[in-house]
Amino acid sequence: MTLLEIFPSLRSEMPSRLDSAVWPRDTRYDGEGRIMVGGVALADIADEYGTATYVLDEQEVRSRCRAYRRAFPEAEIIYAGKALMIRAVAEWVTQEGLSVDVCSAGELAIALSAGVDPERIILHGNGKSSDELRTAVRCGVGRIVVDSLTEITLLSALATTRQRVLVRLSPGIDVHGHPAVRTGVTDQKFGFPLGSELADEAVERILRRSNLELVGFHCHLGSQIYNPDFYGEAIRRMIGEMARVRQIHGRILTELDLGGGHAVATSTRPDEVRRQPCAGPSAGEAAAYRGGDAEMNVQELAEVLDDALDAGCARHHFPRPRVALEPGRAIVARAGVTLYRVLSVKHIEGGHTYVTVDGGMSDNPRVALYGARYDVVLANRHPCGPQMTATVAGRHCEAGDVLAVDVQLPADLRPGEILAVPCTGAYHHSLANTYNSIGRPPVVAVRDGRARTLVRRETVEDLMSREVGV
Repeated sequence: MTLLEIFPSLRSEMPSRLDSAVWPRDTRYDGEGRIMVGGVALADIADEYGTATYVLDEQEVRSRCRAYRRAFPEAEIIYAGKALMIRAVAEWVTQEGLSVDVCSAGELAIALSAGVDPERIILHGNGKSSDELRTAVRCGVGRIVVDSLTEITLLSALATTRQRVLVRLSPGIDVHGHPAVRTGVTDQKFGFPLGSELADEAVERILRRSNLELVGFHCHLGSQIYNPDFYGEAIRRMIGEMARVRQIHGRILTELDLGGGHAVATSTRPDEVRRQPCAGPSAGEAAAYRGGDAEMNVQELAEVLDDALDAGCARHHFPRPRVALEPGRAIVARAGVTLYRVLSVKHIEGGHTYVTVDGGMSDNPRVALYGARYDVVLANRHPCGPQMTATVAGRHCEAGDVLAVDVQLPADLRPGEILAVPCTGAYHHSLANTYNSIGRPPVVAVRDGRARTLVRRETVEDLMSREVGV
C-alpha cells in the first residue's frame, strides 16, 4: 500500500518534480501518482510493451517543428535524420513543412518509404560509396553535400541529369565541445577547410562539370551549441567565401546551409537562454540532457542570423542567400523517454548503491561514448518518502555500462518498478546495438491518450535470422 492510498489528501499536494526543460510538454502525474506522457501512463506502456522501451511523444515532435518554422519563416528547415530516422518521424516532420537530410542508403530508403518527396531530401556524409551516390542520383534527391574530391569525380560519372550540390566547408570555428562532436574546426574529417587550396579545387572541379550545379555552401559547427553568436560568425565567414567565388568565377551562390547542433532543451523565451562566450568553454556533450543545462533560444538565434546576414551581405555587396538549418536533436530529443524495469538494488557497504535495470549501453551508448548525463525518475508511483543517491547500471557485461551516476531515487525502490529517463529521443534508437546479443527496444508513439508501435522490438529470432553458417 502506498502513502497516496493511506493519505489520499497528499495527491493535491504532490509537487510535479518533472523538469519541463527535459520532459515533453504534455507530461504530468495522474491521480495515482504515475507519470503520464501524451495522455498515457508510462507504467502501462511498460506492462504492455515490455522494457526497455523508447516512448516518443508525437505532438512534441510536431510542436518543435512548428516552433522552428515560426522562428525562421524564410529559411529552409531540414530535419537531421541521423538523430532518429524512422518512417513515422520522417512523415511527421515533412507534414510540418520540413525537409529531411539523410546520411546513408538506409536512411534514404526509410525517408522514401515514408513518402518524402526526393526533392526535399539532402544527402550528407564524408564517406559516401559509389552505390549510395548512384542510388541518390537515381532517386532524384534535391541536393548532395560534397565532402571530397573523389565524390565530385564519382558524381560527375553517375549523374545523367544536372545534379544540384553543396560544398561542405570547415569554417574554423571551435565551439569547445567534446572532441567527437567538434565539426567546425579545420583539422577534422568533414568537408574542406574554408579558404584552402583544397576548397578552391573542389569549387573549380564542380563548375567545370556540366552535369553538376553548385548552388551553395554547407557547414556544421558541432553539437549542443547554445550560443547563437557562433552561427553569426559562421555566416560572416561563409558569406565572405561566397563573395570570393563570385569574384573569381563570376558565379553567385544562392544557398547557405548552416547545419544544426542546437542544444536540445530549446527555449522560446529570451530570458531563458543561457549563453557562453564564443571563446569560452562549452557544456559539450557531457552536460546536455539534465535540468539546468544550457539551451539554445531559437528566437534569439533567428535575430543573430538575420543581423549577421545583413552585415555580411552589406560588407561584400552580396545578394542575401537562402539560409537552411538542420535541427535534429532539437526536434526529437525531448520528445523521447526510455523506460526500464528495475532488476535489483544493491547497497555496497562503504560504496555506492547500484540499481540495475534491463537495458544499458545497447540502447543508450551515449553515456559511454560522450559522458552524457541524464535524469532518472520513478514512473509507476510518486515517491513521497526518503531518497537515496544511486548509480543506475545497465545489464551488460561491462564495468562501464552505466546509465546515470549519483541520481536521487526513492530509498524504498524495489525490483520490478519502472524507471523513466527523459530526453532520449535523439541518438538512442539511432545508436542502439545488439551487444551481448540483446535485441534493440521498440519505439512506441503516444498521442491523445493512445499508444502505438512505430518500430517493433528486435527478437532473438531476428538476431538468429542473420546466422548462415556453422
